[in-house]
Amino acid sequence: MFSRRRFLVTLPALAAAPRLAAAQSFLAPFRKKPIPPQPVFVYFGADTDKGVSKGIYLSRFDPASGLLTLPILVAETLRPSFLAISPNTVGRRHLYAVNAVNDASASITSFLVDSATGALRPINQVSSAGAGPCYISLDATGEAAFVANYYGSSIASYRVLPSGALTEPVERIDYKNPKFGHRGPNAVRQDIPHPHSVHLSPDNRFLLVNDLGSDHISVFSIDPATARLGPPALFSNNRPGSGPRHIAFHPNGRWVYSINEIDSTIDRFLWTTTSSQTDPKGLLVNTGAPVKTIAPNFPVAKNTAAEVAISLDGNFLYASNRGEDSLVVFRIAPDDGALTLVQRISCGGKTPRHFTLDPSERWLLCENQDSASITIFRRDAASGRIGGPTQSIPLDSPMFALFA
Repeated sequence: MFSRRRFLVTLPALAAAPRLAAAQSFLAPFRKKPIPPQPVFVYFGADTDKGVSKGIYLSRFDPASGLLTLPILVAETLRPSFLAISPNTVGRRHLYAVNAVNDASASITSFLVDSATGALRPINQVSSAGAGPCYISLDATGEAAFVANYYGSSIASYRVLPSGALTEPVERIDYKNPKFGHRGPNAVRQDIPHPHSVHLSPDNRFLLVNDLGSDHISVFSIDPATARLGPPALFSNNRPGSGPRHIAFHPNGRWVYSINEIDSTIDRFLWTTTSSQTDPKGLLVNTGAPVKTIAPNFPVAKNTAAEVAISLDGNFLYASNRGEDSLVVFRIAPDDGALTLVQRISCGGKTPRHFTLDPSERWLLCENQDSASITIFRRDAASGRIGGPTQSIPLDSPMFALFA
């Protein structure tokens, strides 16, 4: 009931409302507008074998417009096919590049990053402990680094010194040891073990290694302070000849997606760990539900699957195909992690070896190794779909991109 007392109490507020609205309208143009996101640095590793590209290149990316500046050379170094950057825990950052040459001289180079300009200053260079290093990861504390040597059939671990320099290898693990399994049936691609990635688990307690040569994923416990690894455990998708390449953890930490290079599929694993501090174990359980990355009518022999990534909200998975030259989007079911195809789109070039989402996840950058181009796509967060390319930037033989 609206009493006389209540009417008298609310009357001043009613009288003031028009004046308040007028004041708000008058002040609206003078209010501070949201500050747009600032441009960020992007480093590109390019293949130097052709004698055109010289090493690592730097661009600025504007997340508001999706525009990328022309890359400029910031470090001459051999075949920087994969890059990693340290966490910004001490006010400075360090960048690490594999030098993917196929001989015993293969190395890892570390750089100090100039936070103002993005310039790179070399710190040191150490042996990769095997030919053809193709992947490098840093643990979450920034104290240890791990490298996969594709042609050298090995992985190696390193301590990271306070200066950002890497020590010589702390451990070198030879995947030709029979305990890492038998070679796969593809005589050309699986002639020897081919460790293709070294990936840290979300809790920073385990290292997962995809071995393309034996169709296994090996799991090691790690000690970041010493860069030591525990004994390995091996897991398989039970499909010889698939060729595991890279993996992506779902944000929930319970699902692992492994992209297989040879048969162009993605496997879904369930991930569990023990809580033991003295003898921790990581376990992968294959769900037996692989999905193809290529269209049903595209020949498997003419394609090699490359990269895999998951959006931060965990709703979408992205993959790239070299041969079909496509980017593929899958929806991730929230209840069990199953994948459903959403979109297949041309990469806008040839041989999309790598791609990455920008920090805002409004854009996707794709590195097309054999068409000398970087293509930018707009991403819709609600549907997961990408559109474009909205821009194409020239760079000879781009192999990798890293936002910093």
